[in-house]
Amino acid sequence: MRMYVSEIRSALRKALRWFTVFWSRSKNVILLIVIGLLLNVIPAQLRLEFGVPLYLDCLGTVLTAMLGGYLPSVIVGFGVNAYNGITQEPVAMYYGVLSIFIATTATYMYRRGFFKRIWKLLIVILVLALIGGGLGSIFTYALYGFNFGEGISAPFAIAFHDVMHWDRFTSQFVADIVIDIFDKSAIVLLSALIFRFIPKAYKEKLKDSYFKHNNPYEKKTVRNPLLNKVVMMVIVAEVLLGGLASTIGFLLYRSNSINNFISIAQGVTKAASIAIDAEKVDDYIARGFEVEGYSRVRDVLEDVRESFSQTKFLYVYKILEDGCHVVFDLDTDGEPGGSPGDRIDFDPSFEPYLPNLLAGEEIEPIISDDQFGWLLTVYRPLKNAAGKTVAYVAADISMESIVRDEAMFFIKLLSLFFGLSIIIMMIVIELMKRNIVIPVNKMSFATMKIAGETMRATFAFEMGNVNLTRIRDAVEKVKELDIKSNDEIGQLYEYFCDMTRDTYNFIHQVHEQNDRIQRMQEVIIMEFAEMVEARDKSTGDHIKKTAEYVEAIAKELQKEGKFKGVLNDAYVHKLKQAAPLHDIGKIAVSDLILNKNGKLTDEEFAIMKSHTTEGGKILKKMVEDAGDTFDANYLNESIEMASFHHEKWDGSGYPNRLKGEEIPLSARIMAVADVFDALIAERVYKKGFSYEKAMDIITGGAGTHFDPVVVEAFTHISRSLYDARTRLASETEPPVEKN
Repeated sequence: MRMYVSEIRSALRKALRWFTVFWSRSKNVILLIVIGLLLNVIPAQLRLEFGVPLYLDCLGTVLTAMLGGYLPSVIVGFGVNAYNGITQEPVAMYYGVLSIFIATTATYMYRRGFFKRIWKLLIVILVLALIGGGLGSIFTYALYGFNFGEGISAPFAIAFHDVMHWDRFTSQFVADIVIDIFDKSAIVLLSALIFRFIPKAYKEKLKDSYFKHNNPYEKKTVRNPLLNKVVMMVIVAEVLLGGLASTIGFLLYRSNSINNFISIAQGVTKAASIAIDAEKVDDYIARGFEVEGYSRVRDVLEDVRESFSQTKFLYVYKILEDGCHVVFDLDTDGEPGGSPGDRIDFDPSFEPYLPNLLAGEEIEPIISDDQFGWLLTVYRPLKNAAGKTVAYVAADISMESIVRDEAMFFIKLLSLFFGLSIIIMMIVIELMKRNIVIPVNKMSFATMKIAGETMRATFAFEMGNVNLTRIRDAVEKVKELDIKSNDEIGQLYEYFCDMTRDTYNFIHQVHEQNDRIQRMQEVIIMEFAEMVEARDKSTGDHIKKTAEYVEAIAKELQKEGKFKGVLNDAYVHKLKQAAPLHDIGKIAVSDLILNKNGKLTDEEFAIMKSHTTEGGKILKKMVEDAGDTFDANYLNESIEMASFHHEKWDGSGYPNRLKGEEIPLSARIMAVADVFDALIAERVYKKGFSYEKAMDIITGGAGTHFDPVVVEAFTHISRSLYDARTRLASETEPPVEKN
């Protein structure tokens, strides 16, 4: 119990420290968001009180964009729509996506200097008016249909229509833009005026806020910035998720709408069947209006149909072998229905149901699309006192309204989903930028500085005129980065600090310079590989063991005289160096997938498989960027291992389904080492396999999964490798306490 209390206290202390740091760095921007929301709500309420023909509902959004950047302005813009949707009209929520467009556009244009010149402010006003008025008009039309002559812009719309003789849609569209130009002019000019009088000290404080962190390092020229990749991944994920969620919602809505229409049709037929005397059906067919009460029943059926506006046709047929005989057939839209006793041929779309209809049985609702339109038809048997079906009461519901309702629902769903998802996406990007991209950029920039100073120091050594001041200052700059993180980034920073300190020490020892730099490179690669592997909690010492196995297999093959044209001492050494990087591509795989305690789904396995191609890309990029600056020939073998260690001898592997000797030798050797270690290692989800079981799998895969020559050589040394691993594990295992 005490242990749990201690853990809870520790967690609370960490949460409190995080909140303290967050509040100290974010209180200014949080205050800005609150003020921005008030500046959106209060002027809009005042214009209603005084009847001002403007909206004035995004003043806070534009001002927040100028002061706080993308995320705060988006929160303010969408926040006011959420507030209006909750307190006033729910429809306001659907316009939140337009507020987000205004917020992001205002931020972009402010950062590009459009608020510094009067003529550029005119461009800002026009662009914001096109979003608020133009897109807003189209959005309103998509949601609710045509709204000519309504709202603040009504006088302009009517004038354009009457004077310019434009059609109603164009008149309304242009009128909405015109009124929005006046609205955005007032908002932009007022925002610029308020911004000018805000104290400079407050503006500077906002620059270092949690949500608006200035990163001078991101302005450095990079071929493929990491932030761009992060943004693209988040956008792709949001689009895919949004598309999937919208599709599912759309299908559920359609199913619900059809079920609702079926219920309506069933209610119509039930009400109609109550009004009809089943015993008189034959008499109705024979004499029609001459039968007493026929006209009254017809009037009741008319009332029933009018009570359900979705009902297009309501009729009663007696179905016989020669066709449908009209009992009642109501007029529709001025078109007369059939007369009592008329015979109507069967529609081809109903042929599958004729046996049941002729037998007087119930049938499922029918959806048809013929000369009468897209209809949902419900047939209800009309039974006499003996329980025999004498006719069918049928109601046709027009499905056209479903299309309109579906379109409106889909637009509302997309607007709400993408409005909220854009905010979530921006928060995720901001957090990733602060916690991943900026630290990596800092270290990258510092690395560039240190590399430059190291080259200068090396040249100075050669010239006999060494000055360590500049490189010492660069090393001190690394310490000043002060990157604090408990994940791989923090670990990488620790290694990076160690590296810079070691680099400085290496410069002092000229006679060991080349050797030490080479070893440093290898250490960096190994530590980086271990850091990547450490993300997989079940990996353990996998990279060290596979490197040992690869070296042992290669030496055994060399000893047996196999692959003489390739295998030599230098190649074996390169294989051992390259082996730790074979799973470097896992850096691109989510922790949730790497550490999942259970079987991966097809989608997760597809992502997991991508670590081969990603690993190859990373290592190729390293080779390209390195050039001739250091000797790293073993990276070629690393690329082969990372890219192809999951290929199979029979061509059924991935990613390229290479077959036989198309697979590089390094990858064929790694495939055996990798699988053997995975089999005998203990994982959180399994016990380690016995030697015999592991070797049965390895040898059973010879010629299908593995190169049979490599497997044969491995069988000669596998026992000693297994025994060595088992012995080492027993030596390092903590002793068991005895009672």
